[in-house]
Amino acid sequence: MRAVLQRVSRAAVRVDGATVAEVGAGCLVLLGVGHADDAAAAASMARRIADVRMFADADGRTNRSIRDVGGRALVVSQFTLYADLEHGRRPGFTGAASAPAAEVLYDLFCRELAGRGVPVERGVFGASMEVELVNDGPFTLWLDTPGLVPATS
Repeated sequence: MRAVLQRVSRAAVRVDGATVAEVGAGCLVLLGVGHADDAAAAASMARRIADVRMFADADGRTNRSIRDVGGRALVVSQFTLYADLEHGRRPGFTGAASAPAAEVLYDLFCRELAGRGVPVERGVFGASMEVELVNDGPFTLWLDTPGLVPATS
């Protein structure tokens, strides 16, 4: 499982021009699901995101988690995180899980994150979405499930 985690002051998702989800201060999670991912990977990723210290404390140090600051998460599925450009200019996505399998794990990840005390809003799985955000910092992290080695070119 792969995630791009962005600290935001606000973020929103629109489908067909209509806003389907939005958050204020918190984070935007772009989540990709790979073939080897399972329920344990979804739980592990949710735990890591709930616990990562990416918000400033009173001294300006990144010592607080999204739960500590009462932030919300906007989770958007993004199979393109598994893009492979090793063999040319057109990305291949064979590393991404099938849509049915990915949707199950996307849903499980969202429930796991919410179960850890992080209010979750969601994009629409499989839809063509417009994602708008104001990255606070900017502060962006790339997370892989343990044991996953990012592709190199």
